[in-house]
Amino acid sequence: QVQLVESGGGLVQAGGSLRLSCAASGSTFGTYTMGWFRQAPGKEREFVAAINVRSGNTYHADSVKGRFTVSRDNAKNTVILQMNNLKPEDTAVYYCAASKRPASTDGSTYDYWGRGTQVTVSS
Repeated sequence: QVQLVESGGGLVQAGGSLRLSCAASGSTFGTYTMGWFRQAPGKEREFVAAINVRSGNTYHADSVKGRFTVSRDNAKNTVILQMNNLKPEDTAVYYCAASKRPASTDGSTYDYWGRGTQVTVSS
């Protein structure tokens, strides 16, 4: 079993930056992919980014390319989502997820989820 805890959310002005962290604990050996998803009120869950924890290969949604960067520190079992040039439309609850499968934009393929952290971008 894997436990995921997100941190780093908060309120920021448009154009600002936030750094989200996801700390994984428990039996993390079998984790293949770490992903970030977000969900705004009244909207469907949306894929943001993912990283292959062994190779370091990354994947970013078109909506965040050039602004968000996912990275990892395997020694610390931590995944980072650096968010720059934030826009009001980025406002959402951001969730960290872990999968035993290759990277996917489909949230149903992920096995474990964090509780989420709120990101609010003001205009």
